[in-house]
Amino acid sequence: MTSTKTKNLKLNQLRLISAIAEHGQLSIAANSLSITQPAASRTLAEIEQILGTKLFERRAKGMELSLIGKVMAERANKVLIEMREISREVEELKLGIGGVARVGAVTGAAVTYVVPALQQLKKTSPYAEIHVDVGSSDVLVRDLMAGVHDFVLGRIPTIIDSRNFDVTRAQTETVDLIVRSGHELTDRGILSLRDLESYEWIIQSVGAPIRGAIETSFLDTGATMPRQIINTTSLLVMIAMLASSDGIVAMSREMSELLIDSKVGGNLVALPLEEKIVVAPYYLIEVKGRKLSPVSDRLKTLVMQQLES
Repeated sequence: MTSTKTKNLKLNQLRLISAIAEHGQLSIAANSLSITQPAASRTLAEIEQILGTKLFERRAKGMELSLIGKVMAERANKVLIEMREISREVEELKLGIGGVARVGAVTGAAVTYVVPALQQLKKTSPYAEIHVDVGSSDVLVRDLMAGVHDFVLGRIPTIIDSRNFDVTRAQTETVDLIVRSGHELTDRGILSLRDLESYEWIIQSVGAPIRGAIETSFLDTGATMPRQIINTTSLLVMIAMLASSDGIVAMSREMSELLIDSKVGGNLVALPLEEKIVVAPYYLIEVKGRKLSPVSDRLKTLVMQQLES
């Protein structure tokens, strides 16, 4: 049951609790809210006086949430997310056939499923404001929990409790190995991973799903993981390296097909490989109990139709 004291907290005080919990530093939290540090310090003191307890312990490296602080930060985030949802729904009512939807996706899912769904959505909701973020699953899920996204297509990081989400299995990803046109490997027919050990690779960092699939495939075939590796998640860096070197880039098949397509004109080639490299499946993920806005729900339905087609 919520106490009478807790009910007295104001919206700006909840924002401060959330900001300090996120940044771990009072000065950074104050800056993110466009207030001075002394003002933030006074507000925090008022909050702790109202609640009759400390929410944060000041450590050498920053501010650490107390047990009660963790509970308050979680509640503050929920209230702030709900307030944003209320504002969003009011705006959608004003627009009629508009509204705002925010979706996050890993690269392959964004290209293959989100883009076609967006094209369908714009036919019925031409004034809808759509935000699409492409990134790694850990960032996408973190932002989903923070209310930045309505839903995401990605994988739930192992350090996060999957019981917080409603999850629908989407698709697995197949990995292609891409080189520039004219690369010496393009004339050698079907290749094995053993043939690629000595080349430079441009792939995601250790821990990323595609990197994990590559490493597993090398181990399964008895091949040695390449020693020359440039780690990056940037598609632009990958394309630049392909154009200027004999490097091999690993990417999802959806992305490689888009880049190799003659309409894009990337002058890139997918290497024929004996081994099939498959990444663990990704999912359509929503926060359990969080209601989607009408336009976001429509977008989710269209994405699901793409996944099922």
